Amino acid sequence: MNAALSYLSACCEQPLRFQTVGDLLDETATRHPDRPALIVPHQGIRLSYREFAARIDELARGLLAQGLERGERVGIWSPNCAEWVLTQFATAKAGLILVNINPAYRLAELEHALGKVGCRALILAGA
Repeated sequence: MNAALSYLSACCEQPLRFQTVGDLLDETATRHPDRPALIVPHQGIRLSYREFAARIDELARGLLAQGLERGERVGIWSPNCAEWVLTQFATAKAGLILVNINPAYRLAELEHALGKVGCRALILAGA
C-alpha cells in the first residue's frame, strides 16, 4: 500500500465514489427532498432532507463569513444534539475540520484541548 494514499485500493465490485459529503447530501436532498433526514426526539426536531440541506448550507456560509478558511479547525463543545449533526455536515461542506471536544471538560481541560489542536473557532451547543 502506498503510504501517501488515504485508502487501500483493491479489487471490488463497487468502485470508489469520489464525491464529497456535501455533494452526496445535495444529491440526496434533490432526489428525496421530503424524506426525513434528521430526527432528534429529545429536542422535538424532525427535518426533511430539504430542510436539513438548507440549514447546513446556511451554517456553512456563516462559518466562512466569519473568516474561517478551508482546512482550518473548528471545535464543537456539545452533547449529542441536532446542532452537533448540523455542524458536522456544515464544516465538511465548507472544507473545515471539525474537532469534537468532550462537553464534560472543565475550563483547564478545554483550554489545553483547544491549544493542542489549534482551533480557530469554537461552537457551543446544548440540548
